[in-house]
Formats: sequence, C-alpha cells, structure tokens
Amino acid sequence: MSQPWLRNRNHLFVLCNLRTDGRKASEIRRMRFQMGVVDRVAGSALVEMGLTAVLATVTGPTECIRRTDELHDRAVLQVHFAAAPFCTADRRHVPTNDRRFLEAARLVQRALEASIFLHLYPRSLIQIHITILSEDGGRLCAAINAASCAVVHAGLAVKDIVCACAAGGVDPVMVDLNRREEMDNINMACAMLPQRGTIVLSQCEARLPSREALDRVLETAMDGCRAVFAVMEAAIRENATLQWSSKRGKAIVALSETNVV
Repeated sequence: MSQPWLRNRNHLFVLCNLRTDGRKASEIRRMRFQMGVVDRVAGSALVEMGLTAVLATVTGPTECIRRTDELHDRAVLQVHFAAAPFCTADRRHVPTNDRRFLEAARLVQRALEASIFLHLYPRSLIQIHITILSEDGGRLCAAINAASCAVVHAGLAVKDIVCACAAGGVDPVMVDLNRREEMDNINMACAMLPQRGTIVLSQCEARLPSREALDRVLETAMDGCRAVFAVMEAAIRENATLQWSSKRGKAIVALSETNVV
C-alpha cells in the first residue's frame, strides 16, 4: 500500500527542493514571443510567460486628437490596459477604469518612457493597448515585456529593450512567481534596461524584513530580467531576419495541403 505523500506530487517537489510547478528557485517559466500577430497596426506582440498570455499593440506616431494634448518637444505616450473576460476562471468582466488597471497602465507607461526616444516624435501621439488573455501570475511583467516587443516591432527608436521579471520570497528567493506563489510570498516586480544595467521600475507592495532581504530579492529579479532579455532578443532577431528575407524575396512559406470533399 502506497503512502499518502506519494500520491501528492507537491511532496515530491518539496523533497527535491523544487517549486509547485517543478521549477528551481532561480528558474523562470517557459516563455514564448510572437511578433506581428495583429494586422493594420504599427506593431504587435503576443507574450506567454507560463500560463500568462498578454497581447500588446502599438499605433502611431499619429497626430493628437486635440491640439491641447500636444507637446512641442516630445511625443505623448498613452497606455491602455484591459483584460479579457475569460482570462480568469471566474470569467468576470473587469471595466477598463478599474483602479488596478489604471495603476498597471501608469507603471507600464513609466517603464517605456525611460526607453523610447520620445523627443524624436514631437507633437505626436503613441498609443499602446495591452490585453490580458490569460493570467497565472506576473501580469505586470508580462505586460511590460509584450509592450516592449510591440514597440520594437513598430520600429520606434529606443535606447534599450525593457525587460521585466518578478522575484519574491525570502528563504529561498524565487524568480518569476506564478499566481499561487504570489499569494503566499512577497512579490517584487522589476523592469530594467539590461544592456545598460539600469532599473527603470521596481514595485513591491509588501514589507521586507530587512535591507539585506531587499537586496537579495532585487538582485534575483534583475537576474530574471537578464534571462528574459536573452529569450526576447532571440525572438526579435528571428523576426528581423524573417522580415529582411521577405523583403529580399528569399522567404520560404510552407503551405499545408487540405482535402476538399
């Protein structure tokens, strides 16, 4: 007769010093980047971090709707945050003017303003629309990564690619927390310019026990950002190579045969 703990894989993960989803403490979730998924927009990107999926689209630079909104020395960056009703299990419709979404839009805007050369597009408007398709933790980080990829796909001039990742817990410190881990541990979201080593955003709504713990969590989040940048850079290079091959007429398109009855 088998023991009860053998029927629960969580006990096996604990014995192997693994997290509930089988990852190590310093291991990020599986990531996938797709660029150019939406037509008729300047740039678009679909980012999957584990079971969290975020779609971002960029329109602009365009003229401002009202003259009073224009800035003579730089462009105006607007971020709109929304969630699909099916992104969570309860299928609850969340209005776009929800306080959490407004706060997330403001944080994404602050992170991207540190990267985009807005002074190159004076008296213009750049809009970024972010939609959460599925959520399993790391919503803000996935939104920043998706928006950053969409900005690069739109061809806007940037200083560096903004990458975001979260870290939490104290002993041990874990990187890229999922939804269950966010509920049980301290969570700090961090966005940085990896090639410059500059932190552009850091948010933590919980109180850490000491400054040493803060340093460990922040350093772990920065390591996660560098790991995210490696995956993001490979996806951007692959997309750029495909576009360059298409312009030169050397792209290979695979067509699948379908049986017509």
